[in-house]
Amino acid sequence: MEFRKIEEKGRVIGVVESDETVITDVQSALDLLMSAKYGIGTKDIVIDKRLVCGDFFILSTGLAGEILQKFINYGGRVAIYGDFSGYTSKPLRDFIYESNKGRDVFFVSTEEEAVAMLAR
Repeated sequence: MEFRKIEEKGRVIGVVESDETVITDVQSALDLLMSAKYGIGTKDIVIDKRLVCGDFFILSTGLAGEILQKFINYGGRVAIYGDFSGYTSKPLRDFIYESNKGRDVFFVSTEEEAVAMLAR
């Protein structure tokens, strides 16, 4: 796993690049955040949804809540990009909708949109 560093509107944003799943549990998410902080000097992370384990998107597992709470507790912000149209769960759709209205967690279609959300 590596970070591609982007500077946008005075903010440093780390785009995760990997060929394998990066976020598998709470500890791996926290490790990712700390790697970004100490590696490239940011807590703003953009990640492709394919690099996040599938259980994250099953809200009943509680994994998304635990991971995102850790990010927020440590001052991190994350934008996950990809195609979310295949998810039919109303609670997940509502969760994505509400997250996108906030300032810390975003679910968008493209990497470019993810960067733009964290840069604002």
